[in-house]
This record gives sequence, structure tokens and C-alpha cells, in this order.
Amino acid sequence: MKELKSIRILLTVIVVPVIFYLLKILSFIFIPLFFGLFFSLLFLPLLRWLKKKKIPNLIALIMIVILIVVGILGGISIARIASHEVVNADQVFVDKAAFKVDEGLRIIENWTDMKVENNSLKSIIQNREVFQVLQKNFGTTLSLIQRLIVNILMTLFFLILLLSGSIDFQELMYEALFKNRMTSIKTFLTIERSISKFVQVKFVLSFATGLGFGLACYFFGVSFPLFWGLLTFALNFVQMIGSVISTILLALFAFIEINTTGNLLFFALILTGIQVLFGGVLEPIFMGQSFKINTIMVLVMLMLWGFIWGVPGLILSVPITVVLKTIIDETVETKLLSKLLS
Repeated sequence: MKELKSIRILLTVIVVPVIFYLLKILSFIFIPLFFGLFFSLLFLPLLRWLKKKKIPNLIALIMIVILIVVGILGGISIARIASHEVVNADQVFVDKAAFKVDEGLRIIENWTDMKVENNSLKSIIQNREVFQVLQKNFGTTLSLIQRLIVNILMTLFFLILLLSGSIDFQELMYEALFKNRMTSIKTFLTIERSISKFVQVKFVLSFATGLGFGLACYFFGVSFPLFWGLLTFALNFVQMIGSVISTILLALFAFIEINTTGNLLFFALILTGIQVLFGGVLEPIFMGQSFKINTIMVLVMLMLWGFIWGVPGLILSVPITVVLKTIIDETVETKLLSKLLS
């Protein structure tokens, strides 16, 4: 018996790294698949409701795909307006930014006794080396955009397969994990409710946070409020890390336009207060009992999935953890692991 247990542990130690390695090298398949899975969990209740209304499965599927495409196009339109706002920045803002950069470099010179040459934003912009670097990385940028488009199309492909029932996860869970069909259905429905709740709460609170940041920029006279609101909304989907990044970036940017130190500190405090209110207070309340996951485990999962899949991994880390924890909760052998996650 002890030998069998030792063999099982040894196999686990060998198999787990192999699985993570495959997840990394086959990320071009697994990232869209997981995004497709989580989107399908959001739209499955709507699909079931349309079926109850006697709407044919094909028509219901087309309606949902149209809804998703409209949402994507709407998001692209808002992003285009925000980027247009930044690109068309007037000369006054550029001059102000140049002055602040020069001022910052002078402070560095005084502190470090180092002479910083070409300490003008205009000279940096006009520097040929900057443009050479931009040209060098232009191909990389195009490659990233191309990869993003491919991932979106593949996500839609998997989403259609999942919603059409071509990939039945309840059946897969029954065959691979649970030998009781009722347990498989119950676990699947729990996962569906948990992911749906997570995305809904995250979307609403991220929208509120982005709106708060945008309004703060507007009232303090910081440029590009729409851009900063949209960026905050997007970064907030990266659990814990995203909110910190958006707050620090906007506070640093505000240094260019807010001249009074007191006002700048007050602005930074407002940004921090918004993040604490929505992310630290309201999010745990609205999530309730669905996400009893240890904070340390959330950070570990962020690092793990971020290392494996990069930015998509950071976004998917918490939903994946929720799915794993739900499955683990239903398995007697892994109760200890479930307690560690909680």
C-alpha cells in the first residue's frame, strides 16, 4: 500500500511539470480555449433561457455571437476615441510635459551630482536613436497585434463550439473526474455560477473604478480622462496588481499637470481611496462566500499563470483558481489542498 502511495506521489511530481510545460508551449491553443470556456459560462444561462422560449439552437447561438461581436466593436470604438484623445494632445501639454521632465532631471542632477545631457523632452523626441528604436520594434508591435487578432478569432471559434454543445464539459467531467453524473452536473453548475458572479462583479466594480478615475482627472484638470478611465477599467481585471499599476501610473502622470504639491497628494489619495473602496471593501462583500481563496494563494497563482501565459495568464489566474478549487472541493482525496486554497 505504501509502495503504491509512493508511486502515485512520484508520478504526480513528474506529471505536473510536464502539464505546465505543455500549457506553456501550447498557449496559442489553451489561452483562447480558456477564454472561450469562461465566456461560454457567462452566456450559457442566456442560451438556456432562449431555448425555453422555443427559439432554435442555431438562431439562439447566432444571437449570442452577434451580441458578443457588437460588444467587441463597441469596446474597440471606445478605445479608438481614447487613443485619438492622446494622439491629438495639443502643444501646450507637450511643452508642459517637457518642462516637467527637465525639472525632474534637474532634481536628479542635484541629488546625484550627475550631469544629464540633452535633458529636454523635445531633444529626446527629435533624437534619431529614438525613432530607430521605434522602427525596430514596429515589426514586434505588428506581430503582437496579429497574435491578438488570431487569439480573438480562436476564442470566438471555441466559444461557438462550447455554446453549440460540440464540447460538453459536463460529460468530460463525468468521464475524467467524477463517476457520478449528478456530481458532475452539480460541480459544473457551481463553476458556472461562480465564474458568472466573478465576471459580473469584476465588470461592474472595474467600470465604477474607471469612472471614478476619469472623473478625478476631469475635476483636477488632468488630461485624457477617458483614456485613464478606460486603462483603469482594463487593468482592474488583473487581480491585485492591475489596481496598483493604474494608480501609480496616473499619479506619476498627474505630476506633469498638477503644480501644487498639496493638490497632487490629494489627487493621489483620492485615487487610492477609490481603489480601496471598490477593490478592498465592496469586491469582497459582493463576492461573498463564492471566493474563499487565500490571498497568498491568489498571489502565487498570479505569478504562476503570469509566468506561463503572460498578461492573459494574469487575467485568467483567479477564474482558473476558482474552477480548480470547486473541483477539488468535490474530491475527497484533495480536501487538504482545498483547505490550503481557502
